[in-house]
Amino acid sequence: MPGRSANLGMNAAAPRETRFDPQAPDPRARRRRWPRYAGAALLLGLLAAGFWPRAIPVETARAARGELRVTIDEEGQTRVRNRYVVSSPVGGQLRRVDLKPGAAVRAGETVLAELETAGTDLLDASALEQARARIGAAKGNRSAAQARKFAAEASQKLAEAELARQRALAEKKLISAQELETAEMRAVTAAQEARAAAFAAQVAVFELEQAEATLRRGLPADEATRGEAPRVVVRAPVDGVVLRVFQESARLVPGGTPLLEVGDPADLEVRVEVLSRDGVAARPGAPVLLERWGGEGVLNARVRLVEPAAFTKVSALGVEEQRVNLIADFTDAPERRAGLGDAYRVEARIVVWDAADVLKAPAGALFQRDGGWKVFVVDGGRARLRAVEAGRSNGVETQVLGGLEPGERVIVYPGDRVADGVRVREL
Repeated sequence: MPGRSANLGMNAAAPRETRFDPQAPDPRARRRRWPRYAGAALLLGLLAAGFWPRAIPVETARAARGELRVTIDEEGQTRVRNRYVVSSPVGGQLRRVDLKPGAAVRAGETVLAELETAGTDLLDASALEQARARIGAAKGNRSAAQARKFAAEASQKLAEAELARQRALAEKKLISAQELETAEMRAVTAAQEARAAAFAAQVAVFELEQAEATLRRGLPADEATRGEAPRVVVRAPVDGVVLRVFQESARLVPGGTPLLEVGDPADLEVRVEVLSRDGVAARPGAPVLLERWGGEGVLNARVRLVEPAAFTKVSALGVEEQRVNLIADFTDAPERRAGLGDAYRVEARIVVWDAADVLKAPAGALFQRDGGWKVFVVDGGRARLRAVEAGRSNGVETQVLGGLEPGERVIVYPGDRVADGVRVREL
């Protein structure tokens, strides 16, 4: 028995032999295959990432409320409102004109030109009667001009008094800003009309003097003023400066030859050529902003007149355009435009519509599709097509009447790649 027990102990301690199974998996081969699986998965992931649609970079802007101003932008030219071309009243030898453009003249005092007639302009009976008739007409014009001057001065005083009352009411918030602006415009217009009427009265007096001088030069010696030298002196008809000199050298000139042009350079207006369709939109009283005139800041003016007759003009591209002249008056004091003279170039912006608080978006964000206006709104990183209702536009910004809310971001100038639902990335 003891020997049997010992054999059993020896058999228990001996290791069990394992038989080789060719069908069993090799654990070492399994460990060698997992890097290949991982590489294939990584390759598939890279391919998927490469072919996955990328977000389209877009430029965006925010729809916001603010002021919107619609203007007509054109080049304009200044000109003296009241100018006078001084002509030779009679024929004769013109002496050299010493005055230069810019020289100051005073009405009835400054000598503009002198002519030696030597009795060469004697009038026959018919011409003599015509000269006397012209004197009568000149006297009538002088009386009418003085009457218009008094009426214009009275209108100016009334407009200034009305403006003072409107300003007092505006300080108490009893009238609107538009009513105050209307009163200011009436006061400025009345002042300009009074200035023009005074100029016309001076011109009427000068024309009467010229008509009388013509008659005296044409009378025979026994009827003319005896002892007077055969010389005609042409004096300044109005206060102002010499704008142009047409005849500077001494020469023989016939009656009616233009000699000089005089006017007041402080009394300026602006002439702007606009397309006829824009002239319909511009109304008298519309504000005009004058930029790039050579000085600092922006000058203010108002439309006084849109001429009723248009004309054809060929553009730089060779296109025939129908244009019309728009006349605007300065509303700033003359000191604000120091140095600005006659026939100077300015850039005019005529305001045809203005609103202080409207919802607006960049004009490049709106486009037409299916007969309506559309925009692309950025929502959660994707472009969403949305229909909107557009209002006024100045070419840079457009009024949005419906379809957008303040603060929403819209895509500016969307390309062909942008469509409804595509992923976008804001620049």
